[in-house]
Amino acid sequence: MTTTLGTLLTAIVTPFDDELKVDEDAFVALLHHVIDSGSDGVVVCGTTGEAATLTNEEHLRLVEIACAERPEGVTVLGSTGSNDTAQACAMTERVTELGVDGVLSVTPYYNRPNRRGLVRHYTEIAQATDKPVVLYNVPSRTAIDVPNDLLAELAQIEGVDYVKQANDDNLALIDGLGVYSGNNETFARALDMGGVGGIVVASHVAGPQMRRMIDEPENRAELDAALKDLFAALSVTTNPIPVKAALNLLGHRVGGPRLPLVEADEAETAVIRNALIAGGFLEA
Repeated sequence: MTTTLGTLLTAIVTPFDDELKVDEDAFVALLHHVIDSGSDGVVVCGTTGEAATLTNEEHLRLVEIACAERPEGVTVLGSTGSNDTAQACAMTERVTELGVDGVLSVTPYYNRPNRRGLVRHYTEIAQATDKPVVLYNVPSRTAIDVPNDLLAELAQIEGVDYVKQANDDNLALIDGLGVYSGNNETFARALDMGGVGGIVVASHVAGPQMRRMIDEPENRAELDAALKDLFAALSVTTNPIPVKAALNLLGHRVGGPRLPLVEADEAETAVIRNALIAGGFLEA
């Protein structure tokens, strides 16, 4: 399958100031940084964007800014998932009005719907927008996994066109869905198998290298191997703590995370700094 949303999509962080208020100027600067570094688009207010601790007003304002500030040809996906179908539909309608190119919708967390419930949930969401819906399967955060046969069933819903697959063990082509890698480590594998790309985090730091993984398939394995230490460092603790630490070390003003997440400690920061130095992203 091909994609209208872009191949390299950055799940962009939400910058906060010293009082942990949304820093809109820093968000705009970071948006242009990731686009200039090779991303085709951004996912706003996803897991990496700390949607769980944003108010609806903050969430929608960030989507509005991204849609207004994006360069021509750049896509914006609004992350609108919820474990409350009515809330997910309401947010999907609002980001559609704001001008997104697609929506990312995580599987409902905590209440653990069964298969019939998931079909109903995504049917309602698809009816709330005329934009493509990207399912987001991330069992490590939601307590449920959507097996590939159910993904194929969900693909029959009109408007459900893609999946961000963050269960690495189940990364495979799905009839009727464009498959995005949901983790940095499987970006190359998704491209190799014919997936449509990745919704990733490391592109905040290594955007040019990840762009080359698309444009230079003959060098993909070598480029991927060279980024393994960076990928590991960005997983040293809960996302987005490491990528925020990395961006701050590189001079991007993104601040720390909101509670219950906390900033990287000394040992974690050392791992991240060492990976940045070893990869040539930061001078010793």
